[in-house]
Amino acid sequence: MGLPLIMGVFFNEILFGFIYLSFVGFVLKGCDGSVLLNSTANNQAEKDGPPNISLHAFYVIDHAKKALEAVCPGTVSCADIVALAARDAVHLSGGPTWVVPKGRKDGRISRASETRQLAAPTSNISQLQQSFSQRGLSMEDLVALSGGHTLGFAHCSSFQNRIHNFATTQDVDPSMHKSFAASLRSVCPMHNKVRSAGANLDSTPTTFDNRYYKLLLDGKSIFTSDQALLTNPTTNTLVKKFADSREEFEKAFVESMIKMSSITGGQEVRLNCRFVN
Repeated sequence: MGLPLIMGVFFNEILFGFIYLSFVGFVLKGCDGSVLLNSTANNQAEKDGPPNISLHAFYVIDHAKKALEAVCPGTVSCADIVALAARDAVHLSGGPTWVVPKGRKDGRISRASETRQLAAPTSNISQLQQSFSQRGLSMEDLVALSGGHTLGFAHCSSFQNRIHNFATTQDVDPSMHKSFAASLRSVCPMHNKVRSAGANLDSTPTTFDNRYYKLLLDGKSIFTSDQALLTNPTTNTLVKKFADSREEFEKAFVESMIKMSSITGGQEVRLNCRFVN
């Protein structure tokens, strides 16, 4: 059972999730599959850290690993599977494909406390730039990889700060389109009690395109970290470039994904993605 087929079977569940998994990997120790490890009695793992509680469908990676172990045991790392899954999720949703460099090793350490290193949805441009530059990634990488928000869904808690009590004199972020803000407030009231409530990251949440950038320029982005891209001359110019050309966006996205997934640091090829050998 090939990886693309596995991805197709569980398409709706993993479309955005495994692209995000690859982002999580880069922000922490590199692409080493550490986010796949389970918590133990003595350690809370990355997957159970607050920023990652919405991650799900880890069993898809388990299925892929089991199939690969049956054919070539001890050869393909869990980190490589995540990188391949992210590529296939992009391609299956109408985006580009690319050759994924392979040979990563899996890490043996996973700590929930380290998820504080993740760039938050509330990050400003300085925080985003620092997070990326520390890992050797440029402002263009930042804008291109932010385009991954063309896919997926966000829970209310990740953008509540923009639609309620934004400032002392303003309840809503003034950079947000008024009707768009009103629609978000309707599904995410101040004291929201619906855990599954939220909004799609763009208007075509299962199609990989450049709509994210167009909506961002229209004041219809979800996260503070999205809007932050318009506050810097360099990133603002890149947003406009990618909004104007899907081809330019896809080219930059592929280059940045390859660059990001080349940040590695593991030690073994795990036999089970949830546990160290």
